[in-house]
Amino acid sequence: MKTIILYATKHGATAEIAQRIVDKIGDAILHDLKQPTPDLTEYDCIIIGSAIYAGAFRKEAKAFLSQSSDILKAKKLAIFASGMSKGESDKIFTENVPTELLQAAKAAMLLGGVFDPKKANFAERLIMKVVTKQSGYVDTIDDNKITEFVDALV
Repeated sequence: MKTIILYATKHGATAEIAQRIVDKIGDAILHDLKQPTPDLTEYDCIIIGSAIYAGAFRKEAKAFLSQSSDILKAKKLAIFASGMSKGESDKIFTENVPTELLQAAKAAMLLGGVFDPKKANFAERLIMKVVTKQSGYVDTIDDNKITEFVDALV
């Protein structure tokens, strides 16, 4: 099965999760959505990932999902999000992914995230401190959830 993982990241955590998915699948192409989209007809399985900020997917991911809806519905599809949110993962997907794609997806999961204060701007550091009461490096990427996500594609 030829697989491509398209991702939208701001500070790199979504790209890291995409790489961990590749490590579990064994063979897949990684593609940053900031670059022109390759020909998706060549792929059997399409995985899309986006960072979450204030409950929203990155603009590149949202644009890709709406513009590529027809081809995505015809493929084996999975969608993941990366972020520091806990709970309400269903809400993240229902508010950011078109309903027909969410229904077509084999999996839609929040796989954790990373907050690195060295990569964050002042506003992001302040929000993190106020909302989560943490100001240092935090890594919540969940390898068990990544395995569950990949297993759902089989």
